[in-house]
Amino acid sequence: MGQKLKIWAWLAIGAFAGAMTTVSLEGIARGNLSPLPLEELQQLASVFSMIKSDYVESVDEKKLITDAISGMVSSLDPHSQYFDKKSFKEFREGTTGRFVGVGIEITTEDGWVKVVSPIEGSPAYRAGLKSGDLITKVDDTNVKGLSLNEAVKRMRGEPNTKVVLTIFRKEENKTFPVTIVREEIKTQSVKGKLIEPGYAWLRLSQFQDRSVEDVVKKLEAMYQEDPKLQGLVLDLRNDPGGLLDAAVAISAAFLPDNVTVVSTNGQLAESKFVYKASSEFYQRHASSDPIAELTQKTNGVFKTIKMVVLVNEGSASASEIVAGALQDHRRATILGSQTFGKGSVQTVKQLGPDTALKITTARYYTPSGRSIQAKGIVPDVMVDETLEGSPYAALRTREADLEKHLTSGQGKEVKDAERERAREAALKRLEEESKKPVADRRPPEYGSDKDFQLLQALNHLKGLTVIASKTQTERSVDKDKEEN
Repeated sequence: MGQKLKIWAWLAIGAFAGAMTTVSLEGIARGNLSPLPLEELQQLASVFSMIKSDYVESVDEKKLITDAISGMVSSLDPHSQYFDKKSFKEFREGTTGRFVGVGIEITTEDGWVKVVSPIEGSPAYRAGLKSGDLITKVDDTNVKGLSLNEAVKRMRGEPNTKVVLTIFRKEENKTFPVTIVREEIKTQSVKGKLIEPGYAWLRLSQFQDRSVEDVVKKLEAMYQEDPKLQGLVLDLRNDPGGLLDAAVAISAAFLPDNVTVVSTNGQLAESKFVYKASSEFYQRHASSDPIAELTQKTNGVFKTIKMVVLVNEGSASASEIVAGALQDHRRATILGSQTFGKGSVQTVKQLGPDTALKITTARYYTPSGRSIQAKGIVPDVMVDETLEGSPYAALRTREADLEKHLTSGQGKEVKDAERERAREAALKRLEEESKKPVADRRPPEYGSDKDFQLLQALNHLKGLTVIASKTQTERSVDKDKEEN
């Protein structure tokens, strides 16, 4: 048995080494890969062979290798992922903006599934799920320890079928079930209206394929309704992001031509790139530039109109790119809460006909060179959700809270003592608030006359007093210390 185990181990080592040699040659050609750690590869092969030969029951070899790859990739950061045949198919369906599910953007926290943001208008949104909710069970399956991919699989299904999510809500300090009927998710990502004469509100809930076209139509319609517009509120609260070219195009609608919108930087040469407010960086059809057409039809009013951008902890990725660009170019005032801090670029590389690797390849930087990653966009003016404040802001999760998150690359992250005190105060208040009816704790609808942050944005546009936050504090990065 010992001799067989030894032979099997060396066969496994040969297989791993052969596969890794291919990767090594590709890396050497790029000039960015050091020699393979053969001793560690031998240990990996030995563990593989011992599980195969010694485990209490037989184990599928392909599953072992797939799990090894998944574990290797998931250990990098929360956004890198290995796609097997089924998950790759689901991923491709998801990028089209049409899939059957409950309609939430999710991540992981301490082994649980965490809601980053419900997609506006989705079954999850209608059911009342909130940013920061923890999903502890999907039907009868405990999600603790499941990969994000496995959790997504269990939440997706056929249209008109039910799924029961067990939710733990920190703000209410309780666990409760929510029954949701799955449906095809086709979100309308753009809303807008005149708040009052001269002032408009434009809400973007996600950066999708049609978002640029829909934004252009909405802005044109509001301009036709009131050609004497004086101010615009761009609402990116709970916008989890989406397509990069859409973020560049929408930024270009408000910025001077050809200025920098965002840059990326990573190990690969192709990851070092600067995106500018020019049609070549977002135009999908050679004959059409929707942003240039918008500027022409509206006499360039949206290039100069006074602007406020509303953001919060659920504003991530593409929405942070837009907010950062408008902030750095002093084109708009950013109001609300510090954003999520998802400032990393993921590239999907196909490994075979039905498998792929989604891997983090770069960080996003604002025009002034600030890393968005783990830091996010800090508003020019922090504004609470209500007049009474945002007492639970300190409890809400951002990228920096995620296990194994990529750092900003611009200084060592340090624990914020003020934030820790705010967390303690928020936890104490939870007990009192949890006794109130849920309806009394539900924030008002975005865009309504009870939307406190929108009202403060309107005050800023008019030059009136803005009621700044009394509870929120900025998450800081210690730039005097180098990263380890």
